[in-house]
Amino acid sequence: MPKRAKVGHAGTLDPFASGLLLVLVGRATRAQRFLMALPKTYRVVARLGWTSTTGDPEGELSPTGRIPDDPRIAVGEIMQRPHAYSAVKVGGRRAYEVARAGGDPDLAERPVTVYRAERLSFDGERAEFEVECSAGTYVRQLVAALGDAYCERLERTAIGEFRLADADPERLMPLNDALAFMPERELSSDEATAISHGRRIATKGDGPRSLHRLTHGGELLAIGRPEGDEIQPDVVFAE
Repeated sequence: MPKRAKVGHAGTLDPFASGLLLVLVGRATRAQRFLMALPKTYRVVARLGWTSTTGDPEGELSPTGRIPDDPRIAVGEIMQRPHAYSAVKVGGRRAYEVARAGGDPDLAERPVTVYRAERLSFDGERAEFEVECSAGTYVRQLVAALGDAYCERLERTAIGEFRLADADPERLMPLNDALAFMPERELSSDEATAISHGRRIATKGDGPRSLHRLTHGGELLAIGRPEGDEIQPDVVFAE
């Protein structure tokens, strides 16, 4: 029986949401955490003057009639507590599983960053925003912070430099291209052999001082992590 390729993704979408999802195939699954850490961009419609038990259209909706005069999403680093109906794990269970069973998941606040929040429209009960934020940010909570509001529609339009407008489910992107947001260091033959076997190599004085791609002959061999005067292969892709 032929060996099945591993398949993964770089960040789920809520069931009610739509938009861009990066699907990882084969060796690309080893790069999951680097892609998941990229900032995200969303188009979100907030319904104002209403509340939802889940923060989205799938919860119990209640009208309040309280609509802010000038709804704005805060920009900068903020402390955010994930919604009880989120996929964060609490004691080995998803928070939404605990909440649906009648429990109250204990979720700690954590720092997230909103890089940009542009209001595109505001018409009565609804306001639409384009939000660029750090990985791990819950847009539902940004909307809830407006007051009596819930996230009516949510579309992810970008993950880092990947754009929804360019998405093609039939196209496979080479892993080296997908990770092009990292700086590259081309290896010699001896360095390539060492890295392929998980061994460290010496740094170069002018080399990247952050996570970077280690390539040889145009092939991506590993992601390297500088440690003192050496480069440690963080993830090895070479077979």
